[in-house]
Amino acid sequence: MQLSLKLDIPPLKQPITYQDKLLLTGSCFTEHISDRLQQFKFNVVSNPNGILFNPLSVADSLDSYMEGREYDKDDLFYLNELWNSWDHHTRFSDIDADAALEKINESQRRAAASIKEAKWVIVTLGSAFQYYLKDSGKPVANNHRAPSQWFEKRLLSIDAILDALRNTIGKLNAINPAAKVLFTISPVRHIRDGVVENNRSKARLIEAVHQLCCHFDQVHYFPAYEVLIDILRDYRFYDIDFVHPNFLATSYVWEQFSEACIHPDSYKTMEQVNEIATAHRHRPRFPQTEAHKNFMKSNAEKAQQIMKSHPHLDLKNELNYFLNL
Repeated sequence: MQLSLKLDIPPLKQPITYQDKLLLTGSCFTEHISDRLQQFKFNVVSNPNGILFNPLSVADSLDSYMEGREYDKDDLFYLNELWNSWDHHTRFSDIDADAALEKINESQRRAAASIKEAKWVIVTLGSAFQYYLKDSGKPVANNHRAPSQWFEKRLLSIDAILDALRNTIGKLNAINPAAKVLFTISPVRHIRDGVVENNRSKARLIEAVHQLCCHFDQVHYFPAYEVLIDILRDYRFYDIDFVHPNFLATSYVWEQFSEACIHPDSYKTMEQVNEIATAHRHRPRFPQTEAHKNFMKSNAEKAQQIMKSHPHLDLKNELNYFLNL
C-alpha cells in the first residue's frame, strides 16, 4: 500500500566527491546540510556571512568573495551595545569594532580563497522578502533587532531575483569555470510574513531558480522544499513551532541528498568516517580499563588507515584523541 507520493530526484551527472571543495551559503537550512557534510569530513566552507535568507544578500555575499572585498569601521554601525554589519549575521557582531572587523574579514578572506577553487557552490534561498534601510535605500541581510521603522519591506519580483543571481553566476563562470551551482529552497516557513505571503515568496524563489537551471548548464536544483512540503507533509516532521523541520525530517532530507548528490563511491568512506566520529564522541566511564585502551588503539589504527587511503581527509583531531595526544 502506497501511503505517500513518490518524488523521483534525478541524480547529479557529476555528483559530489571527497575531492571536491564545497562552498555553502544561504538560510538556516544550509547549516543542516553543511553540518552533515562536515560530520562526514567533506571539504566545506559554510555560510561565510552567517545565515542569509534573501537572494539579494546571497548574491551580494558571493560577489564580495569574488571581488576580495574587505570591510572597515565605516561599514559597521553601533546598536544595542554592539558593532554590527548590515551584510552579516549577528554572530559577527562584537562589543569591540576591531574584533568584529577581524571576524568579518577573516571569513571574507577564507571565502574568497574557497570560491576560486570550489567545485560546488550550494545555495539555499529562504525568502523573497527584502528589507531596505529607509534613510539610504541599502538592502540589508540582517536587521540586528533594529527598530522596525528603520526599514522598508518589499517582496522581490522574479525578474529582480533573476537579475541578481544571473549576474553573480556569470561572475562565477569567469573566475571559476569549473564551478557548479546547486540551489535548494528552504522548507522553513517564514510565518511572520503570513502563510499566504510565505507561499508567494517561496513560489517566486522556486520559479527564479528553475529559470536559472534552464539558462545555465552548470546550475542544478535539489528539491528539499518539495521533500518536506509534498512528501513528508505532516506536522510530526516539524519542531514545536510548526515551522522548522525536526531531526527526523532533516535526516530524511539528508538521505535524499546523499543519494542524489553524492557519488556512490564515497558511501563506504562516509561509513568509515562516521564510525570514527562516533567513537570520538564516546566518553568512557572507566578509561583506565584494558578494554578502553584496546578501543582507543583500534580506532587510532582505523583513523590512520583512512588517512593513508584518503590523504585529503582531515582526521587529525580524532587521531590525536585516540592516541591521547
